Amino acid sequence: MGENVLFNIMLFMFIGAGSFAGGYLVSRIFKGRQLKQIEGEAASIRDMAQREADTIKKEAELHAKDTMLKLRQEFEVETKQRREELSNTERRLLQKEDNVEKRLDLLDKKEKDQMTRFEVLKQKETENVQKADELAKMIQQEKETLFKISNLSRDDAKNMLLTRVDEELVHEKATRIRQMEEEIKESADKKGRELLSLAMQRCASDHAAETTISVVPLPSDEMKGRIIGREGRNIRALEQATGVDIIIDDTPEAVTISGFDMVRREIARLALEQLILDGRIHPGRIEEVVEKAKKTLEQKIKEEGEAAVFELGIHNMHPELVKLIGRLKYRTSFGQNALQHTKEVARLMGVMAFQLGIDPHLAKRAGLLHDIGKVIPTEVEEGTHAVVGGRLARKFGEAEMVAQAVESHHNEIEIGSIFGVLVCVADAVSASRPGARAESLETYIKRLEGLEKIAYSFKGIEKAFALQAGREIRIMVDPAKLNDDEAVVLSRDIRKKIEADMEYPGQIKVLVVRETRAIEFAK
Repeated sequence: MGENVLFNIMLFMFIGAGSFAGGYLVSRIFKGRQLKQIEGEAASIRDMAQREADTIKKEAELHAKDTMLKLRQEFEVETKQRREELSNTERRLLQKEDNVEKRLDLLDKKEKDQMTRFEVLKQKETENVQKADELAKMIQQEKETLFKISNLSRDDAKNMLLTRVDEELVHEKATRIRQMEEEIKESADKKGRELLSLAMQRCASDHAAETTISVVPLPSDEMKGRIIGREGRNIRALEQATGVDIIIDDTPEAVTISGFDMVRREIARLALEQLILDGRIHPGRIEEVVEKAKKTLEQKIKEEGEAAVFELGIHNMHPELVKLIGRLKYRTSFGQNALQHTKEVARLMGVMAFQLGIDPHLAKRAGLLHDIGKVIPTEVEEGTHAVVGGRLARKFGEAEMVAQAVESHHNEIEIGSIFGVLVCVADAVSASRPGARAESLETYIKRLEGLEKIAYSFKGIEKAFALQAGREIRIMVDPAKLNDDEAVVLSRDIRKKIEADMEYPGQIKVLVVRETRAIEFAK
């Protein structure tokens, strides 16, 4: 029993030892195989790394070669450009050096020429001094010889010589004057033509056209022939009745009315529009329609005056003054509408009076009436428009301060109140603001008014109209006071007075019309 146990224990131990040895042997074999496998993989990785390192090395070498090539090329291009710049700079410097040398040579040459000229001038001056001395000696000898020959005293010879010199100078002066006059005439004609052409090119005639013409539309161009009439009798009757110039040209479906007097032009426009609507156009009908147009315009003038007074809040003004204010709409002062100017002055005076603490209503009245004398013809009232305006203000019941302010606004009489000062200030402000006035138009209108005034200064004149922008003065005479021969003499006298009293461009046609009419009424 004991032996069996011992045997079993020994067997168990033997089996355990064999198992341990077998396991150890198996593990060693397995580890050996694993180690070989790892070594193989390591060798493979090492080979792959070696190949990648070789590839990277080759790529780096190629990149370095490309970079070096590019740098070399850029360096060569930059070097070439710098060489070209240096070459250009060197060339410019050489050119400048050549120019400087040429200038120096030229300066040297000029300096030598100047020295030579100076020497020549100095020599000529010396010669001139010698010649002057010789001439003085010769003159003295001639004088002594003349004294001996003529037996004249020094004073007598001197007077005779001076007389001859004066005569020669007078003749020479007259010749010179004639030559200069001819040269001046030639140059003046040439210069005048140049100035006229330049002025015509640059002349801004739009403003003058707007204030001196009106355009009447026509229903058709056939109406132009009816307006002209047989042998021009209709248009001639219309021009004589209104005192304007009717222009019928190639403008389609329109007739132009030209005249410096805005009232006459408006009457002609209203009359022509009425004749066109009516269709009956003949001299008798024209005179009737013109009279109706005058009445219509008088009503419009009254309405304009009432509107201006109402706009400014002025009350209890005489109706005649209101009418005169309305007539200011059809008048301009240096291109500025007179009614707009007076309303502007009235507003300015109202504002200034309110600020100064004085009556603004009186101030407005004085401002609105300050130019009222401009609408009164000079043959009706004598004096300047300021004096005439003050006279009218007193006549129609305005306060003395208002009348005094009106007549003193151009300092023609002494200013007697604060209202006179305000009128002067407001008038200057309204007139002097930019764009308010155009002096050329006022001069133009004054010239036309002067033409008519000259015509009216003669006896036997019924009507006188300045037409064609002042190039014609048309005068209707009373046939009972002047015969045909006297009309001819009258035209010559008017022409002489215009030439003596006026300044005007070009020429003015003086047309005297003497017409006898026989009128009867069948009953």
